[in-house]
Amino acid sequence: MSNTIDNLLHEARRFPPSDEFAANAVAQAELYERAAEDRLGFWADQSRELLHWHTPFTRTLDWSNPPFAKWFDDGELNVAYNCLDRHVLAGDGDRVAIHWEGEPGDTRTITYAELTAEVKKAANLLTSLGIRAGDRVAIYLPMIPEAVVAMLAVARIGAVHSVVFGGFSAESLRSRIDDAEAKLVITADGGWRKGRVFPLKDAVDAALTGEATTVEHVLVVKRGENEVAWTEGRDLWWHDELALVDADHVAKAFPAEQPLFILYTSGTTGKPKGILHTTGGYLTQAAFTHKNVFDLHPESDVYWCSADVGWITGHTYVVYGPLANGATQVLYEGTPETPHPGRWWELIEKYKVSIFYTAPTAIRSFMKLGRQHPQRFDLSSLRVLGSVGEPINPEAWMWYRDVIGGDRTPIVDTWWQTETGAIMVSALPGVTTLKPGSAQVPLPGISIDILDEAGTPVGKDQGGLLVVTEPWPSMLRGIWGDPERFTETYWSKFGDKYFAGDGARYDSDGEIWLMGRVDDVMNVSGHRLSTAEIESALVAHPFTAEAAVVGAADETTGQAVVAFVIIKQNQLEQAEALDVAAELRKHVAQQIGAIARPRDIFIVSELPKTRSGKIMRRLLRDVAEGREVGDTTTLADTAVMSSIQAKLS
Repeated sequence: MSNTIDNLLHEARRFPPSDEFAANAVAQAELYERAAEDRLGFWADQSRELLHWHTPFTRTLDWSNPPFAKWFDDGELNVAYNCLDRHVLAGDGDRVAIHWEGEPGDTRTITYAELTAEVKKAANLLTSLGIRAGDRVAIYLPMIPEAVVAMLAVARIGAVHSVVFGGFSAESLRSRIDDAEAKLVITADGGWRKGRVFPLKDAVDAALTGEATTVEHVLVVKRGENEVAWTEGRDLWWHDELALVDADHVAKAFPAEQPLFILYTSGTTGKPKGILHTTGGYLTQAAFTHKNVFDLHPESDVYWCSADVGWITGHTYVVYGPLANGATQVLYEGTPETPHPGRWWELIEKYKVSIFYTAPTAIRSFMKLGRQHPQRFDLSSLRVLGSVGEPINPEAWMWYRDVIGGDRTPIVDTWWQTETGAIMVSALPGVTTLKPGSAQVPLPGISIDILDEAGTPVGKDQGGLLVVTEPWPSMLRGIWGDPERFTETYWSKFGDKYFAGDGARYDSDGEIWLMGRVDDVMNVSGHRLSTAEIESALVAHPFTAEAAVVGAADETTGQAVVAFVIIKQNQLEQAEALDVAAELRKHVAQQIGAIARPRDIFIVSELPKTRSGKIMRRLLRDVAEGREVGDTTTLADTAVMSSIQAKLS
């Protein structure tokens, strides 16, 4: 049996950059040449050009104790100073940092000078509550400006933030507070979601009951105006406390390897992993990738990344990358379909957004609703689109370009992870000839390979395991409090190479296509098939809005392909007149080959997703194999699994 992943799907469409875009692009092809000639020198130059160092570094990389890297470690800097003060000192204090839009329609416009002033006061507040460099602060907030202020204030005083997504339960919050031994929680009374206020302070109260906790204070932002319980001495109103502190705060420099944040990501077993990122290397790659991948012109662009700050995309491409680069950005509190299905496109028209970065899950949801919603709005301000979070299938890529991008905008499909800290594989929009569905090439200064199970590099038109072969500036520095788990999880398979857990393949040009998590590779009659490719084939059919594929145990073939498919609303009538499952099975066989034809296709109205939009294929595998469905607490809507099971019974 082959130990590579079979490569069966082929894409022939190509989109080179226009002459005008290429001529004005921030990133030019010479970046690749500079990085190839001297990789470490390239990253040192980028760091010096993009950041302000209070104490310049003289050592770029210390890799003497792998897998524990140190970047720029004899230099000193302050993250918040780089994101705020230096822009004000450079004369850009009046530039808008954030156009904030609340779900109910309330708004705030915050300049760099105003944001700097708020962060200085918040830094003084944290200090007054006894928070010192190295202390951990848990942040559990909706998408409001105070979330950005809180993160930057923690960073400003050299403390470490652990942002917990507002959709997580009290139990999940408590486990993260305990693991990080947080001294302070910053939360809100509530936040707006889907037209109503969801409580947050209640979850914090529940998380802090019972056994002793390290938390000394809870700072509460007033947002939802919902009633909250109050523990005197522990609970403090954010606005009341800010009014009591000084306005001025001098940003102190910290070593480049000072911890910046812990961000928890699910482990396949056991407790969540606290991914640790530090300061200098992380901010270097965050700023470099944000500027070059999105072709940022900070004096004229309006940028919008739709991610929540509770995820790594929100850390790197809502807070640190954009603000380090002096960008103007949109921050939106609510959901894309509230109060109407065109809300995102309305905001793009309102703020004249020029760069938009979102997830394939969101794009496919809009495909399902139909193009009539975005077509009601003027999206002509858009000039770059981005995709993040999972492989984007070619048909969703084409819809994104045609309907949202007016058949003219480049799309950068980016591969990276919580652990990598910043984008690793992506097109550069003024250089790369784009291929729908492909992440394409490692960024300058990044070393990527695809290996088979034995650790041998695969060739063109072959798939295998994606690895990073050289240290990179924004790499994780470990798992909080568990160095053995860090080494075992990411470095044990190939020793000196970081194994990402993702499958990938090279196409005939030697460019990279992501194939999803290796756990999502099926073994059908000795062929290792990627669920992502079969999902792409299903979504390429005009009937299909979204699809999820899993491998289910099969006595004959080892595993069989089982698909769950959502039909587009405007195709429902036509689909009902046909045997849809037979039609789609035939289509997959034509697109990929008979080996990939699904054994079963189930038509469903929704797929089980986490609040970040990831499809929970584990639960679908339970259904496909007739097992009791596992833990559903992380789902955005726990009723989805009940409706799927009802359809199948």
